[in-house]
Amino acid sequence: MNKTADNTNASSHKSLSGNLKVRISSAQQHQWMWFGVWTLSTVLFAVWARSPWILFFILLFFDVYITKFVPWSWWKKSENKAIRKTMEWVDAILFALIAVYFINTFFFQNYQIPTSSLEKSLLVGDFLAVSKVSYGPRAPITPLSFPLAQHTMPVIGGKSYIDKPQWKYRRLKGLGEVKRNDIVVFNFPAGDTVALNQQGVDFYTLSRYNTNGSAGIRSDQRTYGEVVFRPVDRRENYVKRCIGLPGETIELRDDSVYIDGELIPSPKLSQLTYMIHTDGTVISEQIFQELGINKDDYMMPNSYGQVSLKMQDLTGIDSLTMAHSGLKQQNGNNGKIYYNIPLTGAMAAKLKEKPFVWEVVKDVEQPGSSYYYPLGYTTNWTRADFGPLWIPEKGATLTFDTDVAFKAAAYERCIKNYEGNDFAFRDGKVYINGEPADSYTFKMDYYFMMGDNRHNSADSRVWGFVPEDHIVGQPMLIWLSLEKDNGWLNGKIRWNRLFRSAKK
Repeated sequence: MNKTADNTNASSHKSLSGNLKVRISSAQQHQWMWFGVWTLSTVLFAVWARSPWILFFILLFFDVYITKFVPWSWWKKSENKAIRKTMEWVDAILFALIAVYFINTFFFQNYQIPTSSLEKSLLVGDFLAVSKVSYGPRAPITPLSFPLAQHTMPVIGGKSYIDKPQWKYRRLKGLGEVKRNDIVVFNFPAGDTVALNQQGVDFYTLSRYNTNGSAGIRSDQRTYGEVVFRPVDRRENYVKRCIGLPGETIELRDDSVYIDGELIPSPKLSQLTYMIHTDGTVISEQIFQELGINKDDYMMPNSYGQVSLKMQDLTGIDSLTMAHSGLKQQNGNNGKIYYNIPLTGAMAAKLKEKPFVWEVVKDVEQPGSSYYYPLGYTTNWTRADFGPLWIPEKGATLTFDTDVAFKAAAYERCIKNYEGNDFAFRDGKVYINGEPADSYTFKMDYYFMMGDNRHNSADSRVWGFVPEDHIVGQPMLIWLSLEKDNGWLNGKIRWNRLFRSAKK
């Protein structure tokens, strides 16, 4: 009887031992499988990034999954339930932050359209998925930063990145290059220096309007706040359409773009601003909505903090003033005008069909009424008649033999701010790094970006070229679109724009 019991116990022990070995073997296979997955991913990423240093992460994964010299999961063996629960959350949050940082840096980034410069191609309130692999992701320049924060910490404020270390610009291989008419997300070139209390206007424009220049802004912290410098990848994100490519000469004549003297068709949904001359009829809000014109486009704030129509009653205006604005009387009636209304060609044509609309007249800007690139150099350029202006190309040499003052003004930012040289222009002569210079060879490609809303876009006509190291990526998809003029139960979500291509 005892012998039978002993045999039974021995058999049970053997069976238990065998099951344990199977479980151990299965667990080891699982660990080796994950080690293999991470090792292959690391090798592929190291080849893509052309950096053998990344391979050292394989040693980390080998210890995490195989040798386990470092107790990475020590908290899982703790008898304290509160510690285990807390560390589970910490572990999940850390993993999520690392994953988001990695994806955000090398693959995709979310971006929201803040202004109307690309209307009607992309609308204010569109949320975009921006592909960084389209042009090749840029290796981090300031690698130590908080995920999803461009330059300022959410809620608490303050910088979201650490200045050091700063790595040199390097771009991984992408699926293609920036082409003409691509919509591109990039870091704002003139956003290198920022007055924190007035971030909506770039520092160089503020300096131009301040009587004491940049020194006046730096000394008046009550008005302008602290003046800070931001690295390339921490500058504000902008989105525009690439119109001019490296090595080309761009010119605008009467709102039409010419590249190297050849006319380039305007984007299908591009807009200009117009005056709408009516017989005195007030255009209803419904008509504006049917045409796709936002309230911000036909309303403006008044001195009482309210909003009013961009409209003027022309009663009493003399005929000479009317004619100077391109408007005509009819039977002694001056009518009313709506001014600075952005319209596509199709929208303008529909308005002309309305029986109460007399004229739809394109706005004309007078030379000298606004400042255009290059700042500090006097031209008669306007938003409609601009250039010609040569766009720098990597390896191309600019000579300072003719039009030296213009070239110094037009290319100083490229040579000094973007390519890191000391630059000076004195007595008709250019000095680079303290030495007289008859020429300069560019180290990077540059691009000329413009908004589709041509008369309401602060773009390369205002702040100049976009260097290649500022390129972030290409919008691929509109994953959400919100109409700020409407409520959640009244058309807030633009359902017809969801999951549409952003490459227009």
